[in-house]
Amino acid sequence: MARDLRGFIQLLEKRGQLRRIKALVDPDLELAEITQRVLQSGGPALLFENVKGATMPVVVNLLGTLERVCWALHLEHPQELEALGQKLGQLQQPKPPKSPGELIEFGKLLLDVVKAKPGMSFFPVCQQVIYQNEQVDLTQIPMIRPYPGDAGRVITLGLVITKDCETGTPNVGIYRLQLQSQNTMSVHWLSVRGGARHLRKCAQRGKKLEIAIVLGVDPLLILAAATPIPVELSEWLFAGLYGGTGVNLSRCKTLDLEVPDNAELVLEGTITPGEMVPDGPFGDHMGYYGAVEDSPLIRFHCVTHRKNPIYATTFSGRPPKEEALIAIALNRIYTPILRKQIPEIVDFFLPMEALSYKAAIIAIDKAYPGQARRAALAFWSALPQFTYTKFVIVVDKEINIRDPRQVVWAISSKVDPQRDVFILPDTPFDSLDFACPKVGLGSRMGIDATTKMPPETEQIWGEPLTSDPDVAALVTRRWAEYGLADLALGTVDPRLFGYEIDGAL
Repeated sequence: MARDLRGFIQLLEKRGQLRRIKALVDPDLELAEITQRVLQSGGPALLFENVKGATMPVVVNLLGTLERVCWALHLEHPQELEALGQKLGQLQQPKPPKSPGELIEFGKLLLDVVKAKPGMSFFPVCQQVIYQNEQVDLTQIPMIRPYPGDAGRVITLGLVITKDCETGTPNVGIYRLQLQSQNTMSVHWLSVRGGARHLRKCAQRGKKLEIAIVLGVDPLLILAAATPIPVELSEWLFAGLYGGTGVNLSRCKTLDLEVPDNAELVLEGTITPGEMVPDGPFGDHMGYYGAVEDSPLIRFHCVTHRKNPIYATTFSGRPPKEEALIAIALNRIYTPILRKQIPEIVDFFLPMEALSYKAAIIAIDKAYPGQARRAALAFWSALPQFTYTKFVIVVDKEINIRDPRQVVWAISSKVDPQRDVFILPDTPFDSLDFACPKVGLGSRMGIDATTKMPPETEQIWGEPLTSDPDVAALVTRRWAEYGLADLALGTVDPRLFGYEIDGAL
């Protein structure tokens, strides 16, 4: 499996999941418009070899399908994501082994942790070419502008690396950066993110914050950086657990920071606390343009890169986008962790159309009255990324939560709005949710779409309709005899049932 960007590109090309675009393409709007259409249809990654005004190619849509996200994690099938989640769950919430079998499994986990520790490289390929001080020219990087109302060119798929000036613990995040000048960019991050915390600590000590932007890496590192993990853990360790072996790091040329040694480009700079500039507006994951906000300014004094670098990028917006597919994979990975905290949860799903976190559908093994409401309340506080989930729908374990038709049926047949819908007012939300009446403050809703039991209802609940098992088996045996063997019963065009879905077969 690939261990850097180039290896992953080769893997995609070998498997027929990459197209090379040789025609001249403008990074201003045109490149994103092409990518948008390919994303909508679940198409391949795109490598633009002839980008206007640039000497390096641009690759986009690397993680535009769940299949490719699995490949980036060195897996072949989405079902394997939960096994990975079980391993991470053991690490986040370890329990003392109580039997020889559990002791062996715990030993395997410790061995995985040892193998996942990062290593050091003293001859990094990311420093084959070096530009410093006046030589730095960020305009040579083919940054894209995705939407006509965007304020400028952006970096959207870079690892943003900072370090806690007190503890030395690094943070690896993914934040949007806007080009401001030949050697400056603004960084847009929420106040709760690791980089923002590090900047506040530097401000308290009167220090500048060192910051490195790493472009063009093994997509596995992107997934590790996107995973919400405890503050005290390292994203490099998580990446090693994801990939089975440790990440090779190298020291920056001018900073006391470590970066992946085989990255395509590394930008090295500093932030002076209090130095802010207007950032935005830009198209955001909610499907609207965000507001103009004052954001920290990064001054870059060094750029290093591999020979003939490749620039990897993506962009936000209304799903489907690459970020939405990453969220689907993380949904699967975090299912075992959620089950540990809320045992009655059988499965949960964050639909891409609900922006990957605004609505959650939970299937529970219901055993007592009021359990659905308890599960919804527990879900909102189980993991940090669920803080901003606006709607939680709880259904019985028999419902396929990934089939919207079954979920709508459960809501329609099992919910009395007065009894089964509850609303929590004035709860924290992200500032990008324009539906909130106040910035950063809104309500959330829970819907109990489970089968009711006394004393939840005084009604005698009807028996669900099912086929006679003997007759069903008889019909299966005689299906060809009826002359119906040519009917493909497993594939349904949703348009036949009145749905209007883009890309329907």
